[in-house]
Amino acid sequence: MEWRETYKSKIVTPEEAVSKIKSGDRVVTGHACGEPGILLRAMVDNKDQYKDVEIVHMVAMGGAEYAQPGMEEHFRHNAIFVGGSTREAVNSGRADFTTCFFSEVPKMFREGFLPVDVALVQVSSPDENGNCSFGVSVDYTKPAAESAKIVIAEVNDQMPRTGGDTLINVKDLDYIVEASYPLIELHPPKIGDVERAIGENCASLINDGDTLQLGIGAIPDAVLLFLKDKKDLGIHSEMISDGVVELVEAGVITNKKKSLHPGKTVVSFIMGTKKLYDYINNNPDVEMYPVDYVNNPVVVAKNDNIISINSCVQVDLMGQVCSESIGDKQISGVGGQVDFVRGAMMAKGGKSIIAMPSTAGRGKVSRIVSRLDDGATVTTSRNDVDYIVTEYGIARLRGKTLRDRAKALINIAHPDFRTELIESFEKKFNTKF
Repeated sequence: MEWRETYKSKIVTPEEAVSKIKSGDRVVTGHACGEPGILLRAMVDNKDQYKDVEIVHMVAMGGAEYAQPGMEEHFRHNAIFVGGSTREAVNSGRADFTTCFFSEVPKMFREGFLPVDVALVQVSSPDENGNCSFGVSVDYTKPAAESAKIVIAEVNDQMPRTGGDTLINVKDLDYIVEASYPLIELHPPKIGDVERAIGENCASLINDGDTLQLGIGAIPDAVLLFLKDKKDLGIHSEMISDGVVELVEAGVITNKKKSLHPGKTVVSFIMGTKKLYDYINNNPDVEMYPVDYVNNPVVVAKNDNIISINSCVQVDLMGQVCSESIGDKQISGVGGQVDFVRGAMMAKGGKSIIAMPSTAGRGKVSRIVSRLDDGATVTTSRNDVDYIVTEYGIARLRGKTLRDRAKALINIAHPDFRTELIESFEKKFNTKF
């Protein structure tokens, strides 16, 4: 067991570990609930030793102190996805945003578009062969570590061990900081009447034996509530949350009918509570892979009857979908939406669903609009869109003319806004609705 001596020789304090970061370095940190909290705190505490360190991160579940006011001289956050803790920094100009399909992030690291100087990661304790697991965050975290000049690992004995392609050997870790603390948890969102209606509409499009990709939030969780009478569903998704466990325990999700990885739930990262983390720990029925595999549209398309379910901010009457900005204000990112929309459309029997409440701003603003807001980003193009779902119904846009698309969308808009949408329709198409 010579790896044990190697492991011991690499153990350092958090302060010693982050001292290896140099001014001007690009630092990629572990993703979402797998972010290395001790190392990030130590890095921020050591800020006076740095100038112009670039921090690349997607969903920051911690405080993202490196992106807060007063850190500008020391750190520059480069967000590939904008979350709650980094949104203000990006939109005020203290941080940057790099747009990129989630499936292509590893390629950005490997091919030098975003060369990685230092990877700060969190992994599990090593097994008998000296292999640590990336646990809840394989996605871009594993590729970042494989591409980095220096890998600094927080070895947390509370990180689950997950199967699939999740391992890194201690010989490939440059510095090790031992840790023991509970992972960041994401608790289930509140599901209201609107979300339940949307969930029921989405569930009506799902058949026994289908494979699901679910996004994050109240709507995907609401969909799960209406699947309890389904049989032999499968999962191939960039992420899952707690609702999936309940359906596994109920015998609804079995993965038996999957055409790719039959019998296995396939994901790239995990966000949930300890119940979910305990479920995936050493579970042979769950396999995790880097996001350039899981989200690759060609791989997604190998799943017959895959149903992709995501949400958005706005849809215009042509079917253009904005999922990441409010006007020119960046609020999130493309993530894996387009990866799965395109993969589902290439798959035999695949369906792509974009689901949203019909209104925003407590009912004052329609999400179905005659045209997207000025500056709004087109995330999923009108050529890619398939189903749009609100609490008022289902509109299938694929194969429809622009005129028929607009009619279908108006029919699932909130009734308070249909009159003005009809007026826009009649002006655009020079015909009665």
